[in-house]
Amino acid sequence: MTLAARLFSLAWPFALTAFVAPSLAHAAATATAAATATAIESQLDCKSTPHDFIAPLQQEGLLEKKAMRVEPNSINAFRPVKGAALTAYGFKVYALVAYQKDDPLFRQGKGEPIGDAAYGAVVWGGDDEVQQRVREAGSDAVVHHVAPFITAIFCKP
Repeated sequence: MTLAARLFSLAWPFALTAFVAPSLAHAAATATAAATATAIESQLDCKSTPHDFIAPLQQEGLLEKKAMRVEPNSINAFRPVKGAALTAYGFKVYALVAYQKDDPLFRQGKGEPIGDAAYGAVVWGGDDEVQQRVREAGSDAVVHHVAPFITAIFCKP
């Protein structure tokens, strides 16, 4: 299975949410969140580890301690805690994804792990716009289209 297909399988529930939520309410929430959001793009430079990406946000109370979902390829998806707003390159973060082999912070899935380490973010934004901002910032992250206006930013250090 390709990386894009794996990310799609992770993010399809997020895509469904995008079509259920009223667009005006989402726009208002995004505007409010952006005013008080914590930016995480410095960690998406692909020079960090999945543990160093996820653990500090959990310790700061910004990210759920338990993964909301674990993919067969061991990618763990973590949601921001209620009331917390995270952004990556100016886009609202829906979830952070990560896996690091032999790290108790991450649960292993039932299938073959994606590798020894991988991490990233699923954001609300078009893939072209996200790609442009990621490249302007000088990140080596891979940008994948997930669904309309849902994009994954992914690092395999």
